[in-house]
Order: sequence, then structure tokens, then C-alpha cells
Amino acid sequence: MSKRSGTSIQRFRVPLGFLFAAVFLYFAEPKMLFLVIGGVIAVVGILIRAWASGHIRKNQNLAVSGPYAYTRNPLYLGSFILGLGFTIASGVWWLGFIFIALFLGIYLPVMRVEAKDLTKLFGADYEEYAGKVPLFFPRITVYKASDAKFDMNLYLHYREYRAALGLIFAWSVLLVKAIFLG
Repeated sequence: MSKRSGTSIQRFRVPLGFLFAAVFLYFAEPKMLFLVIGGVIAVVGILIRAWASGHIRKNQNLAVSGPYAYTRNPLYLGSFILGLGFTIASGVWWLGFIFIALFLGIYLPVMRVEAKDLTKLFGADYEEYAGKVPLFFPRITVYKASDAKFDMNLYLHYREYRAALGLIFAWSVLLVKAIFLG
């Protein structure tokens, strides 16, 4: 997949994510209990994203190891869990509806387009994989045993640490709001 391929949603999903985060931070009314619960959930999402980034070689090899042995889209699953945690930490229930609507509206179409692109790139290998590994919600058992290990160089190459830095920033803003405005 080239950077030019796909939908406009694919190209704008990150900027939309930042806009969404700003809206959440503005309307958030965090309380310490929700901040802690949401923070723990968000960290799980960050860890899934990190794990996934250390197993993918975009457009070079079909990723089937690590979290890709359980779901075809662990980066998006991690983003969903991260967003869910962030939403809980906000302390505002109706933001959950906005989060779900935006996630489904942005990522479901992206996952479908990417599945088509992967079919073109990897053909029968991807079709077999897609037939056995769910699009989003993980399977309980591993797809195939693999000795592939997490590659920190891939994690750094894809700059996945930026998601962790974003979480720290957003969680800090929520903490300040909880302490001084709550």
C-alpha cells in the first residue's frame, strides 16, 4: 500500500484522533477513580499497540506473529482499548457514544480497505489468514505457532512511542483537571 492509496479517512484518521482528543480533554470531568481505571485500561491499549508494532513489516511480509496471531488488526484493537480507557478517564458518559461512533466510522472502513490491499499484496496467504483470524476481536487460540520475536527496531522505526507520549500528556491534562477543577 502506498501512502496515496486508500480512503480519505485513512489519511485523516490521525489528525481526527487529535481533534477528538482535544474535544474529550475540553469536556472531560475526571474523577480520581475513573482516572485510575481509565489509565490502566489505556495502558493495556498502548502495550498492545507496542507489541503489534514490533511484529509488523508493513507491505513486506504478512504479519501473523505476536498479536497478529490473534487478530488481524491489533494496532486498531490497541487504539480502541486506549480510547476506551481515555473515555472512562474523562468521567463523562456521553463521550463514550461519540468515541464508539467515531471509531466505527473511521476504523471499520479503514480495516476493510486495508484487507483488500493485503489481499492484493499477499493473495492466497492473506485469504487463508483472514479466514482463520478475526478482523478485530481476537481469537482465543494462536493462529500459528511462530518463533518470531518482538523487534524493538520496528517499534522505534514506526515511532510507536509517540502514542505512549500522547497518553502521558492526555492523562496528565486529565489529572490536572481532576485535581484543580474537580
